Amino acid sequence: MSRRRIHDSYEDLYGGDRGYKKRRRGGSESNDLEDRLESLVLKVGENTTSTIESNLEGLASVLDGNIQNFKKKVLKLLVECAVNMPEKCTIYSTLVGLLNAKNYNFGGEALGETDDGQLQILRSTFDLWSADQQMLTVLIDKMLKTQIIECSSVANWIFSKEMIPEFTKLYIWEILSLTINKMSRHVDRLTRELNEAREKLRTTAAITNSSDDSDAETEKVEAKPRQSTTTFGGQGVPMDVDDNVTEEMVERMEEKLEMAQADQKNLFLIVFQRFIMILSEHLVKCDTDDRPFDTYWYKYTVGRLQQVFLAHHEQVQKYSSTLEGLLFTQDLDIHILEVFHQFLALRS
Repeated sequence: MSRRRIHDSYEDLYGGDRGYKKRRRGGSESNDLEDRLESLVLKVGENTTSTIESNLEGLASVLDGNIQNFKKKVLKLLVECAVNMPEKCTIYSTLVGLLNAKNYNFGGEALGETDDGQLQILRSTFDLWSADQQMLTVLIDKMLKTQIIECSSVANWIFSKEMIPEFTKLYIWEILSLTINKMSRHVDRLTRELNEAREKLRTTAAITNSSDDSDAETEKVEAKPRQSTTTFGGQGVPMDVDDNVTEEMVERMEEKLEMAQADQKNLFLIVFQRFIMILSEHLVKCDTDDRPFDTYWYKYTVGRLQQVFLAHHEQVQKYSSTLEGLLFTQDLDIHILEVFHQFLALRS
């Protein structure tokens, strides 16, 4: 289907009237437009002869054109659709991704900028799908990928009081693991892109300097596209110098990586702080009640703490000094502190 036909399929949004935008919009017309937007979102992908990709592209264009006037309505509608119609979760998460590309951080706004807003969505999702742990895991994974929720919010939700009955269930730790892995992949990708950009910048500078050495070399370079070969992973990879990587671009990428690393460090601080809090509460309560602390729950929780250290040791190691200075201090209970010391001993 052509791009023109995609937009024509949504022409009824304006009642088929090309002069619609020029007319004075009253309250009833505004409500009518809201209803039509809602209808389009709810029915996307249904009863259509075009591809789902074309449908989503067309709908994204329509929503983008009305995003300023109906942002709250669109945000609320997309979240409700994703939560209440999980069979179309992939469709709605893709739609949020398309809108996020057109409107920076639209996905983040879908759950609000505050942690409370994101936690509320996680609670609502759990209330609806607590009986289907696999679907719950998929939904949270999709919301993370489309930047609807942040990794830190998922960590806070997992260790919240309302999730205590679920704490020892396997799916909870699967969600925590995919959350940490998602953040790690994000940091790794930004690091790789920055290194490649720096290499391109160095290669460009080297060729520019060498081309200035003689007029003959300059003429040779101008006669054909400049190509260079750099090394990635031990293999020579042709690199087009005309990619125009600038110092300003590299600086922006460095800032983006620093922000991602700060988010990663914050995620680990949240996770380990919550472990310390629940284990410390357990130890204090057992000491007050004069009963053994070495229960099944205690062993399970310590085992999960050790698992986080070992499964993500490369990432945790980068922030070990921060963890030692802020969380795993000498005044911490020896039973908890011992887990951290064991991790350091393995990495030494």
